[in-house]
Amino acid sequence: MTRHFDTLVVGSGPAGISAAICAAEDGAEVGLVDDNPSAGGQIWRESLGKHKPLSNVAKWHQRLLAAQVVSLQGWPVFDHPSARTLRAERGGKVIDLQFENLILATGARELFLPFPGWTLPNVMGAGALQAMVKGGLPVTGKRVVIAGSGPLLLAVAAYLKSAGAEVICICEQASFAQLMPFAFALLSTPAKIMEGLRYRGSTLKIPFHTSAWPVQANGDHQLRDVTLSIRGKRKTISCDYLACGFHLVPNTELAALIGCDRQSGAITVNEWQQTSIPGVYCAGEPTGIGGLELSLIEGQIAGLVVSGQKEKARSLFGKREKWRRFASRLSKAFALRPELRSLPDATTLLCRCEDISYGIVRQHRSWRDAKLHTRCGMGPCQGRICGSAAEFLLGWNDASVRPPVFPALISSLVSSQTYTQSEMQNTQEV
Repeated sequence: MTRHFDTLVVGSGPAGISAAICAAEDGAEVGLVDDNPSAGGQIWRESLGKHKPLSNVAKWHQRLLAAQVVSLQGWPVFDHPSARTLRAERGGKVIDLQFENLILATGARELFLPFPGWTLPNVMGAGALQAMVKGGLPVTGKRVVIAGSGPLLLAVAAYLKSAGAEVICICEQASFAQLMPFAFALLSTPAKIMEGLRYRGSTLKIPFHTSAWPVQANGDHQLRDVTLSIRGKRKTISCDYLACGFHLVPNTELAALIGCDRQSGAITVNEWQQTSIPGVYCAGEPTGIGGLELSLIEGQIAGLVVSGQKEKARSLFGKREKWRRFASRLSKAFALRPELRSLPDATTLLCRCEDISYGIVRQHRSWRDAKLHTRCGMGPCQGRICGSAAEFLLGWNDASVRPPVFPALISSLVSSQTYTQSEMQNTQEV
């Protein structure tokens, strides 16, 4: 089936939600499509629809419902078969989504860096463990080590502790000296100070180590303990889960497939959030990791622009610049240290999907060369994990993106399938 929208928004996290609302409140027909079963993204996954009535999340949720946005949840967009058309799939059924304007708000994913033992069961992403607990994974009494870089570590620690986990320690790879200027700079953003104090208050009794990272996960068939480097000294700690996340990587694959220009791993946009492709806009983390506040503002600007409200969009430029400055300080404070490039040895798997070791991959000249000769990056994740790691470890980047952006049936790649009106109505849920 084919469905046409005045504006189509891909991604139903904060940036996508704010964009869809601003585009729809002026009366346009707006579609919001996402591969997740419910709106909210990682940050609002649990709280959207289950919030305090006066909270900021509640206000956005109420506006989303009132805007009558057509929500297509659980539909991964995997192809761009023709101009102004995206193709999505769910349960073997296909829908072609046509649009006059497109807003890409595809979010970000965690950056994983390989080290010996990182593929053991119960070694996972920090955000991934949080999402699994939100989905019902019991962690009461489980011993958890959290490691990596960025503010997400404290947020995950606070959440896991509230869920009953025993968080043994938090390991931040950045040095204390590296973090101090960022801490002082927070004086210009009181909201972030309060957020940080709230997280730190709830994790006050949890040891917080700077200049610390995992060097090896140990166990036979699942994680038994982890060896950490803490300010140059090795320490082995028993644990049930090791949650790692070395900051975030923008999801730019769909934008690249459409042909949008990228620079330094992010989609380039002008002051109106428009990409290099006319009628295609981008907001949130794909334009550069900036956090919730910047994502909401960029989403609003994009939504207002496509609905013809440029002056209203312009009024948000000052706030956007404020949070862009915050994002720049954040990036500098949590920049990955060069020592992390020595974490994997020759036998450490780089590509988990195809079981390709780091030693084999690094014999090649480029990502494309390694991919052609080893199948590295050709598994279900399509290089999202190993490709980002290879970029940090070896300085490579994937110059081309081809469909499918997500794994899809071959039949879905070549033709659309009929979808009944009653089935379509079941997808219009927020």
